Amino acid sequence: MRNLSVVTEFILLGIPHTEDLESMLFVLFLGFYIFTLMGNLLILLAIVSSTQLHTPMYFFLCQLSVCDILFPSVSSPKMLFYLSGNSRVISYAGCVSQLFFYHFLGCTECFLYTVMAYDRFVAISYPLRYTVTMSHRVCAILAVGTSFFGCIQATFLTALTFQLPYCGPNEVDYFFCDIPVMLKLACADTSALEMVGFISVGLMPLSCFLLILTSYSCIVCSILRIRSAEGRHRAFSTCSAHLTAILLFYMPVVLIYLRPTPSPWLDATVQILNNLVTPMLNPLIYSLRNKEVKSSLRKVLHHLGFFPEQL
Repeated sequence: MRNLSVVTEFILLGIPHTEDLESMLFVLFLGFYIFTLMGNLLILLAIVSSTQLHTPMYFFLCQLSVCDILFPSVSSPKMLFYLSGNSRVISYAGCVSQLFFYHFLGCTECFLYTVMAYDRFVAISYPLRYTVTMSHRVCAILAVGTSFFGCIQATFLTALTFQLPYCGPNEVDYFFCDIPVMLKLACADTSALEMVGFISVGLMPLSCFLLILTSYSCIVCSILRIRSAEGRHRAFSTCSAHLTAILLFYMPVVLIYLRPTPSPWLDATVQILNNLVTPMLNPLIYSLRNKEVKSSLRKVLHHLGFFPEQL
């Protein structure tokens, strides 16, 4: 069979309807990207440097921070490169890599939120068994499992997209290579693959969301059985940050991949929120209402010379 995949590079057209705004967008997105990297690095340093935070909850928060550093790094450097007036061309291999790592890190994060919900469920519902249930071995298996299954899902979606022939148009009407825009460029009927991709992309987040919902339903029942008001407040406070992060993660997924009629401008806006703003907000969400993290952050910032010693 003759190979029709003659396209060797693609041209990223960028965010729709933003002509002549490149300089402003470059400054804005560069600021988001820098704050995302700095915030998540500080969270990592705060947790690693404090033995008090060496618990399963903060172990998974470390993994989330790593994902939040890598996730925007899949598409942001190239986007900033062409917004600064450089070439919009991306190689075929670069496009494949973007799509794979975007879905690999996104799926890993989705599985990770599910694991974090399970961790909170065990901590609040079965506190006496927590250290046994969430042992170092179990935490390591869960952490590796999130990446492993994320890799499987991303490999399937990438293979599904790039087994199609790309033999003609090579202009990607988006700011990075993603499944919906790449399928439009294929020189073949993509209706069956679009349905398979829709089911695959929708089924995995939906399954994770249902598991998270189950965990938090059990958590709420357990919290309502706590007699002291202070105990209930502490339990709700611990879970509120996680629930906020989950909502910020799932809303863009639903809006981008599960709508019947896509809108390029809306998709790009929501994708920017998902790629840059959510990873930037996660360190704030997890630190503002957490005394242990704030205390450790003060120590880290003091060692870096940002805070005086009395803080």
